This record gives sequence, C-alpha cells and structure tokens, in this order.
Amino acid sequence: MSTPKAAVTPDDTSDRVGDRAYAALKAMLMAYALKPGERINEVELSRRIGVSRTPLREALNQLRAESLLRFAPGKGYFCRDLDVHETFHLYELRKALETAAVRLAVQRARNEDIDALEVFLNSTGPDAGSYTPQQQVEFDEAFHMSLLSMCENAEMLRVLANINDRIRFVRLIDIGRTQRHDTQREHLEVVKSLRVRDEAACVALLEQHIDRRLDQITADLKQGFVQIYMPHAG
Repeated sequence: MSTPKAAVTPDDTSDRVGDRAYAALKAMLMAYALKPGERINEVELSRRIGVSRTPLREALNQLRAESLLRFAPGKGYFCRDLDVHETFHLYELRKALETAAVRLAVQRARNEDIDALEVFLNSTGPDAGSYTPQQQVEFDEAFHMSLLSMCENAEMLRVLANINDRIRFVRLIDIGRTQRHDTQREHLEVVKSLRVRDEAACVALLEQHIDRRLDQITADLKQGFVQIYMPHAG
C-alpha cells in the first residue's frame, strides 16, 4: 500500500493552505502513513507537508472532530489505533445507517437516479480488470453514497462519508478477499429491488452485503499491521 505524498506550495492563499494541509494530513492518517498510536510531532509534520503551525493546527483540530485522530490533554495529538472493536462498531453503524436509508429511498428515489446508478455499475464492469484496489474501493463507496443519496437526507449522507473515511484502510485490505464480480452482482440486485420498490428485499440484500463478522475484521487488521510495519514482507 503506497504512502500518500502531498505538499503545500508556499504561494497559496491562507484558505488554500489550510485546505491542502487538511487534505494532505487526512490522506496520511487514513493510510496510516503515521503508525497506529504514534504521537504527532507538529514541528516535523509541518515541515513534512510544507505548512506553518497555524494551518496545521487547524487541520488537526478538524480531523480530531472527525475522529480521524485522537487528542490527549497535555500530551497532544495521536494517530488512531487499529482497533478491532471500534472497526466492528463502525461496520454495525454503517449497516444500520444504510438499511434505514434504503427504506426511505424505496419511497423517495427517482427512476432517473436509479437508472443512472445502474449505468454506473455497468460502466465500471463486473470484474476488477486493471482497476487498482484504491479504484475498486472508490467505486464501491461511490455506489453506496449514490444509493444513500436517494433517501434525500443530507445528514445521513454526511455520517456515511465519515464512516467511509474511518474504515477505508480496512476496506482496502478487505477488497483483496472478495471477488469484484460478486460485489457488482450484489449491487445490481439491490438496484433491481429498489426499482420495483421492494423494501424487504433491499434491506435483506444490503444487510448481507455490508455485514462483517468480528473474526473477519480481526483478520483484516492483522494483515493491516503487516502492511504498516512490514510493507515489503512477501
């Protein structure tokens, strides 16, 4: 898994520097370019991404609010741990959120939006082909965000975006354990059930599609530790 490389050019405006500092640090945190539980050295980090301490601190505070890092009073900021139970709880939250949203989507979704989602699935193909794991995760997230947007609830969409950010590292690992054609088939089955407004089928299909057992998450995180601490192993 490659380490994100991002920098901020010195001639940017203040707002642009802040936005780019946030984006650069967020990419690093989601990919665990900083080790789990590692204390963040603000001086070194500001030098690494090319910003002053002020926009860096603003980015740190924003990412703390999004639970993408943690803060200990008197000690500073720390990279998130790779925590099995937290990840499991996030998957539970994701399943509860998406199934609640799809119940609303059955009532509210427009036919043209359902058509567009099916076109998207067909255009991204049933197989992995030459797509990288990152691209496959992006496609998967795009599908689920588009599906949830049909419930027309912006707050639900905001929460799902945050969950996606917090579990993306695990999903990059998990994508190697699944067959893309199976994932795409399940997506298409959800869309077909939504088209005929079959709420029970939509909910059942999504529950089965999203559900992850604790032992599956544990196995993914073990592999994640290997990728973080021994990136060239094997």
